[in-house]
Amino acid sequence: MKVYLYLWITLLIPVFVSAKEKIKVACVGNSVTYGYLLPEREKNAYPVQLQKLLGENYIVKNFGKSGATLLKMGHRPYTDQPEYQQALDFAAERVVIHLGLNDTDPRNWPHYRDNFIKDYTELIASFKAANPQCKIWICRLTPIGDRHPRFRSGTRDWHAEIQKEIEKIAVHTEVGLIDLEEPLYHRPDLFPDALHPDPEGATLLAQTVYSALTGDYGGLQLPLLYSDNMILQRNKPLLLSGKADKGEKIRVKIAGQQQTTCSGENGKWEVTFPPFEAGGPYTLEIRTSRQKQIYHNVWIGEVWVCSGQSNMAFPLKQCATAQSAFRQARQPQIRLFHMQPYEETNAVEWRPSFLDSLNRLQYYRTTGWTETDTAIIGDFSAIAYYFGKMLNDSLNVPVGLILNAVGGSPCESWIDRRTLEYDLPDILQDWKHNDMIQDWVRQRAGQNIRQANRKEQRHPYEPCYLFEAGILPLEHYPIAGIIWYQGESNAHHTELAEQLFPMLVNSWRHYWQSPRLPFYYVQLSSLNRPSWPRFRDSQRRMLQTIPYTGMAVSSDRGDSLDVHPRYKKEIGERLGRWALANNYGKSITPSGPLFRSVRFHNKQAILEFDYGHHLKTSDGQALRCFEIAGPDGLFYPAKAFIEDDRVIVTSPKVTAPCVVRYAWQPFTRANLVNGDNLPASTFRTDL
Repeated sequence: MKVYLYLWITLLIPVFVSAKEKIKVACVGNSVTYGYLLPEREKNAYPVQLQKLLGENYIVKNFGKSGATLLKMGHRPYTDQPEYQQALDFAAERVVIHLGLNDTDPRNWPHYRDNFIKDYTELIASFKAANPQCKIWICRLTPIGDRHPRFRSGTRDWHAEIQKEIEKIAVHTEVGLIDLEEPLYHRPDLFPDALHPDPEGATLLAQTVYSALTGDYGGLQLPLLYSDNMILQRNKPLLLSGKADKGEKIRVKIAGQQQTTCSGENGKWEVTFPPFEAGGPYTLEIRTSRQKQIYHNVWIGEVWVCSGQSNMAFPLKQCATAQSAFRQARQPQIRLFHMQPYEETNAVEWRPSFLDSLNRLQYYRTTGWTETDTAIIGDFSAIAYYFGKMLNDSLNVPVGLILNAVGGSPCESWIDRRTLEYDLPDILQDWKHNDMIQDWVRQRAGQNIRQANRKEQRHPYEPCYLFEAGILPLEHYPIAGIIWYQGESNAHHTELAEQLFPMLVNSWRHYWQSPRLPFYYVQLSSLNRPSWPRFRDSQRRMLQTIPYTGMAVSSDRGDSLDVHPRYKKEIGERLGRWALANNYGKSITPSGPLFRSVRFHNKQAILEFDYGHHLKTSDGQALRCFEIAGPDGLFYPAKAFIEDDRVIVTSPKVTAPCVVRYAWQPFTRANLVNGDNLPASTFRTDL
C-alpha cells in the first residue's frame, strides 16, 4: 500500500509544480477587454487570443467589464464591479489595465477629471497590494473614431487629454506603458461602431500586449526604404531607426563610423550620426547579438520625395522627350525608389482579396532602391526624373528620388488623420457620399470597391489613406524636400483646396519634424475645365502664405483635351530651379513672372512682377490674354505692352479700370515670359 501511495504522489508532483509555476496574467478593463460586440467572444476577445500567444506556461484571465470607468465618481466605477474583486483575488503576476474610454462620457470627464490621476494611482496600488511581486502595465487607450456620435462634442478632446494623463501616471508609478492606440489608430475599418474592435482588431491588441509582456517584437526589423543602392541624406544629422526585441544592443556602422544603442520597452531604437558629406559607395551594417542586415552600394547625397497624382506618376516612356532621355538613361548617381501600387485606380472593380489587402494598408509593392538605366527608367515619373537629373548635373552629387504618386488621388487622402480630425473633421464623415470630395473621386472609388463585403471598406482616395499606407512606412527617412503635382482632383472646390493644401504641407513637415522642409509644387496646366483659372490663381496666392514653397507654372505646356500633357521635361526642370535657387544657393531664376502689384493711372493699369526681368513674349507676338474691368466687374479683352519690365494694360471700353486678370481661360495661350523664357502665372489683381 505504501508503495502505491508513493507512486501516486510521485506522479502528481510534476502536475502541482507545473500549475504553481504558471504565470498568471490579469486583463483588467472595459468592454474592449471584455470583448463586447465580438462574435464568439469566448474565442475572439483579446485576452483569449493573448492566452494562445503566450502558451501553456501562462494563465490569462479576462476581467473586463462593459461600461466601466476608471473614475470612482464615474457612472460605473470599475472598483465597484465584481470583476475588480475577482481580479484582486486572482493575485496575478502580470496585470494589464485598459481603462479610461468610458471616462470620455460627458457624465464623467468634465466633472471629475481632476480625480483621474489619484484614482488610477490607487487602482495600481491595490493590485500591488494583492501581489507585491506583480508587474503592471497600463495602456494608452484604443482609438475612438470620428464616426462616434460624441466625437466632436467632446470625446475627441477628452480622449486626447486622458492619453496624456495615462502617460504621466506610468512614469510616476513606475509601471509599464502599452500603446494600444498606435496599432489601431490607422485602421478605422476594424471598428464597426467606432469604439469596439472586431476580431481582427482584437488580434492586433493581443499581439501588442504579448510583445509588451515578453519583449518579443519579431527580431530586427528595418524600414521599407532600407536596401542596397540606397541614398542617404547629406549635410543633416543622419537618423537611422528600426525595431528589435526589447533590450537588444544595436550596432550601426557606416562610412567608418559606428553608433550603438539598445531597443526600448516598445522595441524601437534609433541612432543619429553627425552630418555626412556627399560620397560613397559605403556599406551600412546593422547588427544585434543574433541578427544582422548589411546593405551595399550605399551613397550619401540628396533625397527628395516626389508625390501627388497621375501627372507626377506620368511615366517617362510616354513623355514627349522619351527617346532622347533613353539615350542618356544610364545615370548611376541617380537612384530610384518606386512605390508602385498593386492596382491602379482605373475604371474596374477590384477583386475581394485585394480589397482585404487595402484594408491592411498593403497598397504598394515591396521594392528597393535601383540605379537609373533604360530597363527601369521608362516606368518612372518623367517629372521626377528630369528634376533629379537637373540636380545631379548642377550639384554633381548622388540624388535619390522616392516616387509615391497615385492617379486621381485627392489632396485629403495624403493628409494625416490627426490633422483632419481637428482641423477639418467634416471631410471624414461618410466620405463615399460626402460632397466635400469631388464627384469623380467618389464615383471611381465606388466602382473599385463594388465587390467589398465590409461596410467600412477602404480605398486610396479615402481621406488619410495614402498618408497611412504610403507616408507612414517611410518612417521619417531623412530627406531634402518634396516635389508635388496634384490638384486636378480638388479643382472643383477652390476654397476647400485653400484649406487642404496648407494642411498637407504642415502635415508632412510635422511628420518629418522639419518646419522649413521645402515643398515645391506644380500649378495646374491648361485644360478646358472652367474652374481651373481660379484654381491656378489660388495656387499662386498660396506661395505668399505658405513659407518655404515654390510653384512651377505649367499652363504653357497644357493640352486642351488631355489632363495628362506629354511635355514633362520643362516641368521637372522648373521644379529643379526652385530647389537649386532656394536649397542649394545657385544663382538661377526660380520662376517666371509672378504678379506683385498694380497701379491704376490715366485709364491704364500698370503691373509689376517678381522675377520680371527682361519681360517679353514667348513667340515674339503681341501680349495676349490680358483682360481689364471697371467697377461694374465686367471684363473686356485688353491691349497690353511691355515698358521697362512693367506691363501696361488698357481698353477703350474701360474708362475707370480697377481689376486686371491674365490667362483667365481654362486652356490659355498666354505668352508673357521673362528673360529666362519662364512663363508668367495666371493671376487676378483683386483676389
